[in-house]
Amino acid sequence: MSSPYQWLEKSLETIHQASWYRSVQIVETDGGPLVTLQGRSLINFASNDYLGLAGDERLKAAAIAAIRECGTGSTGSRLISGHRKLHQDLEMAIANLKGTQDALVFSSGYLANLGSISALVGSKDLILGDKYNHSSLKNGARLSGATVLDYLHNDWPSLKTSLELKRSLYRRCLILSESVFSMDGDICPLPELVDLAEEFDCMLLIDEAHATGVIGKTGAGSLEHWGYRGRDIIQVGTLSKALGSLGGYVAGSHSLIDYLKNRAATWIYTTGLSPADTAAALEAIKILQDEPQRLDDLWQNVAYLKAGLAQLKIKLLPGDSPIFPLVVPDAATALKLAQHLRDGGIFAPAIRPPTVPTSRLRISLMATHQRVHLDRLCEVLDDFYGKQ
Repeated sequence: MSSPYQWLEKSLETIHQASWYRSVQIVETDGGPLVTLQGRSLINFASNDYLGLAGDERLKAAAIAAIRECGTGSTGSRLISGHRKLHQDLEMAIANLKGTQDALVFSSGYLANLGSISALVGSKDLILGDKYNHSSLKNGARLSGATVLDYLHNDWPSLKTSLELKRSLYRRCLILSESVFSMDGDICPLPELVDLAEEFDCMLLIDEAHATGVIGKTGAGSLEHWGYRGRDIIQVGTLSKALGSLGGYVAGSHSLIDYLKNRAATWIYTTGLSPADTAAALEAIKILQDEPQRLDDLWQNVAYLKAGLAQLKIKLLPGDSPIFPLVVPDAATALKLAQHLRDGGIFAPAIRPPTVPTSRLRISLMATHQRVHLDRLCEVLDDFYGKQ
């Protein structure tokens, strides 16, 4: 008898043939620049733990204390039984960090984007998003029912052309962009986006997932970096990268946050963030503000590796962040390079379509990487490219 699931095997075969197949692997680590894979210690260049906080003893202690006081789960949605003082304290800390009136914590950054975008616009509205935006931004746009158009990556003239042609045809318009692009490492032209949003009466939502705790003088993100703190811009982000925990947030005006509490389905119908994750994120923000040297260490590592790769004449995508995408011609080469790195003691998996439009190796730095780790990376890369 035929099965309605037979197509799955054929699809998997196609994925294998394109060198796009993925599988999970157990990573043993408590945070930091070293991981253990299959019993072998490797230098970790695959983590989004930019400040090295995920294994920090203070975050662990805060999480344990929250579990002892509040239990392991929030037990319900925030509007029913799941709201804790910890949530309120974290939201106040985020708003203070981001320079906004208020903030709202979601159970993940993905849910924050889905919920906020789909609540802010609908079938009578227009969304204009960067072509390279994260999946959560793209899927939030689709879920909203609005007309969705992409503009060329970081190309504000392309965005302006779309606004000139389309803006007047719709009730509301929402511009979407990441601030630091997660797979390319470059930064959006925020000043131009702000100017266009004001000129064409648009809302502007910036995804700060890879900027919070990373860029700006105090690590507050792209608005601090560009001098736009206090501007009426919707900031969405995650607590799971530089802040070493789990969850997401939206930061903005009182009216925005009040509206989302009443209309963002992914917040209303989801159990509140666990006490442990909430407390860990709150402690991470405190450490970020109390220990500026941690952010300095990260950027010193960025400068050191950038200089080392420049000497080797290794081709990178342009950018100014802790994310270093190494250009490769195809998925097969990406897998070959990743294996070479692993053989040399480096963990940096290949990134392939459909995650990205073109295959690459994505090197991400942490504040806790040591110079010997960066030197080893350059040695192994030099060995690979020297044999090509």
